[in-house]
Amino acid sequence: MKKSSLFYDIFESPVGTLYLIFSGEFLVRISFKKPSRIAFRKNSAPENFIKELNNYFHGGDSSFSQKIKFLNATEFDKKVCNCLTEIPFGETRTYKWVAERIGNPKAVRAVGKALSRNPLLIVLPCHRVIESDGSIGGYSSGVNIKRRLLEMEYYAKIIKSKD
Repeated sequence: MKKSSLFYDIFESPVGTLYLIFSGEFLVRISFKKPSRIAFRKNSAPENFIKELNNYFHGGDSSFSQKIKFLNATEFDKKVCNCLTEIPFGETRTYKWVAERIGNPKAVRAVGKALSRNPLLIVLPCHRVIESDGSIGGYSSGVNIKRRLLEMEYYAKIIKSKD
């Protein structure tokens, strides 16, 4: 894949600036760090995806229809990341749950490593995975962002349930 086919857009979210990186029509990464100018050009993300992100950050439906693609992921990483879509908005699961869900119950540490490489934050909600003892665990973009995302989802779910 030519690096010139990659482009990014910027999305201002309640947890900070997100860089939405695309390869053609596919979302390939969401990052809190600006991509290198050499490898990327600025362009506009699909309007529908921006609407879905806005909806997510305002407590609405958390499903995303944007096509995604993994550029540099092992089959194990893909399996772990794809499993994340089964975790409902406003809920958490454990690293052990993910390991069991992908059919490899002893791979708890490997699951944590795979989640640290998740290129599609928010869309593949690795922030919803916590330790078995209920502690928050790690997050590639920082534990404070993970905590804010979990709190945002939790309170949005409470508000929805009262409606």
